[in-house]
Amino acid sequence: MAVSIDRVYQKVLALANKEQRGYITPQEFNLFADHAQMEIFEQYFYDLDQFQRAPGNDVTYSDRVTNVENKISYFKRYDDNVSSITSDFGDVMLEDHDENIYKLIALRLRYQPGGSLYVAEEMQVGSEQFLYEQSPLARSTRKRPIYWKRMHLSRGISLRIYPRPQISDPYDSSVDGAVVISYIKTPVKPNWSYVVINDKPLYNSTNGVDFELHASEETELVYRILALAGVAIEKPQLVQTAAGLGAGQIQQEKQ
Repeated sequence: MAVSIDRVYQKVLALANKEQRGYITPQEFNLFADHAQMEIFEQYFYDLDQFQRAPGNDVTYSDRVTNVENKISYFKRYDDNVSSITSDFGDVMLEDHDENIYKLIALRLRYQPGGSLYVAEEMQVGSEQFLYEQSPLARSTRKRPIYWKRMHLSRGISLRIYPRPQISDPYDSSVDGAVVISYIKTPVKPNWSYVVINDKPLYNSTNGVDFELHASEETELVYRILALAGVAIEKPQLVQTAAGLGAGQIQQEKQ
């Protein structure tokens, strides 16, 4: 599941030249490429929410939901042991995962060697936090743990967990405890890497990073990057031109 960043860049350059936009530098392209990928990625969650809200149970409705869920599933990570750093307040820091986590799906805790993992319930910071800490009936237990998610400017995401786990080595169930998370990761930043030969940038596939999106998103990526670059082009025209460019590239590869 990937879209070639070089293929997208060549199409963007060809279309920008056709529309007399001028040259789009690799630096500009990489900036636009990351922005476009995140727009499409975040659109998945908006679309899924809208589809699930809308009434419908026909095949078309089901196919739309399944299609979006399949695209999101590529970014899901399950049962990832946290390399944890516990602060003076008992917070579990997700420093090793901050760059990857887009959305936390579930948090599970083990409180004793070889013990069971229990799902923790997320609480909202504020009055709800005070209620759960003070109420004997609502107070957390090891079989019903709770947590609050916090954001720190310097250290990223932290989880304040009750009861607090005693973590020595989260990768080994024989030690005091473990924190296990499931989450949706953020797509890696695409990068059209290059070397300069005869004053021209040439693609360096060794260091290049493709888009982490489904292959069907290639045309949408081209369209969004062109829009960010200030190129106004109608989607039907884009599809037709992009198809022609693709056919030309295939013919060139055959030769």
